[in-house]
Amino acid sequence: MPSPRSRVLIASSFLMTLAACTGSGTVPPSTSPPGAETSAKTDVLATGAAALQSNAPLGNMDIYLVGFHPMKNDPSHQMEAHHFCHQVNEDFAQCALFDGNTADANLNGVEYIISERLFEQLPPKERQYWHPHNGEILSGQLVAPNLPGVAEHELMKGKMNSYGKTWHTWQSEHGTEPGAKMPYGPPLLAWSFNRRGEAQPGLVEARDREMDISTSERSAARQDLLPQAHPQEGVDALKGKFPRPTQAIPGVVDKRAAK
Repeated sequence: MPSPRSRVLIASSFLMTLAACTGSGTVPPSTSPPGAETSAKTDVLATGAAALQSNAPLGNMDIYLVGFHPMKNDPSHQMEAHHFCHQVNEDFAQCALFDGNTADANLNGVEYIISERLFEQLPPKERQYWHPHNGEILSGQLVAPNLPGVAEHELMKGKMNSYGKTWHTWQSEHGTEPGAKMPYGPPLLAWSFNRRGEAQPGLVEARDREMDISTSERSAARQDLLPQAHPQEGVDALKGKFPRPTQAIPGVVDKRAAK
């Protein structure tokens, strides 16, 4: 996790970015739930609630990350995930997941992020729910939009060797296509991409175009993090379950294979 100095740098850069943000890179939700327009009464009640009630639990969700999730039991079902996170302490963060970054985006999941230290304290049976993050970071797929390069690099450095536990409660996306109109069915456990070629063609490219991001440039800028990468559990959990040829990401190694 980031050192106190690094977190100060990230926070300062984040605030400067907010002040200079022009609203570019907005991603609308992929689907809209059915229902009538809100009534005047509902709007008035919402305005009153906003003025009189606290949103304290949400106020600290000031770290914005965008990445991708395949479902562990159905890797062909893949989603772009917009994370709005709160770094609770140096080892633990919690994120609300949406299918976009606009005011009408759909809440479609939750992710908890823990350090390698906390992961190693988990019971063996619990570890099957936690996906590794080094592949997302070193491939350039996980990004912190609008942060200056130095600040984003420090943020990603702090997330090296970490793990995430992600449940998607609404399958509002299915690859590059809109998904379900409503949050049907049980929540699905999501995983991470750990080899090049696992993401469906067009999935990462669509994000990059929409948000003016270059995944390949982000990956190149993070190669200095390779010496920091440790073998992780779960890297091979989806190995061989994708229809296309895949290639290893340097530095992304399954802990069991490394023994």
